[in-house]
Amino acid sequence: MRRLEPDSCGFASALAVIGGKWKPSILWELHLAPRRFSELFRLLPPISEKVLAQQLREMEADGIVRRTVYGQVPPHVEYSVTELGLSLNDAVVTMSNWGKAHERWRAEQDPATDAATALP
Repeated sequence: MRRLEPDSCGFASALAVIGGKWKPSILWELHLAPRRFSELFRLLPPISEKVLAQQLREMEADGIVRRTVYGQVPPHVEYSVTELGLSLNDAVVTMSNWGKAHERWRAEQDPATDAATALP
């Protein structure tokens, strides 16, 4: 687990846990339902297997993802979001809404931007 420096506002600590290209998408998929590695891999193209495994390990170490191994043949491993991970949903949804609003704003600022690429 990473050691974080004291962060008076908490923002840097939160970004250290959820920051990156794939972690919000992984968290969202696991919020919808527990998933096997292969399911996540199919749902998140073009992520590589190596990056997905690394991101899942980091999220597990940070306490927002749970890895459950079922003792059967063939082996069955499932990933799910923890209660701590669920508590991030409000922040992720708020940031998603802000991002969509920002994309609309950018489209309005640049008349050359194709209106079809702007988010609803």
